[in-house]
Amino acid sequence: MKRIASFEVDHTVLQPGMYLSRTDGDVVTYDLRFIRPNTPPFLPPAVLHTIEHLFATYVRNSVFAPHIVYFGPMGCRTGFYFLTQGMCHENAIELTRQALRFIAEYEGEIPGATAAECGNYLEQDLPGARAAAARMLPVLAHWQAGDLQYTRGE
Repeated sequence: MKRIASFEVDHTVLQPGMYLSRTDGDVVTYDLRFIRPNTPPFLPPAVLHTIEHLFATYVRNSVFAPHIVYFGPMGCRTGFYFLTQGMCHENAIELTRQALRFIAEYEGEIPGATAAECGNYLEQDLPGARAAAARMLPVLAHWQAGDLQYTRGE
């Protein structure tokens, strides 16, 4: 079988940040990497889950809502995939920063965290999600479209 694009990335040099993973037509997949690959501790499942709920809720309620395709965790627990459509890189980066600030400061009930709304609603960790988002903010503070290439960190 043909290797998929994400397995072509050299994970031994990849650093936390935001990268352009792939483009399929007008759908852009960003790699939002919180943890350097293969360097535990990885994001705990409950932290991943809470970030997923809060980030997805924030971006789908932003002015860019019509351009949001998907946001979800990587199986390796080092970050997330963020898919957009018809949105420039600069706006995607800024929206990501805004969503992370929202998560880092969030207090209250986690959106969509009830038995009727979520298949694993009890597995949530708001303090852990807030801390992980806060750690990412300085990483992306000055990130620009030119920083989206996977060569960063080599």
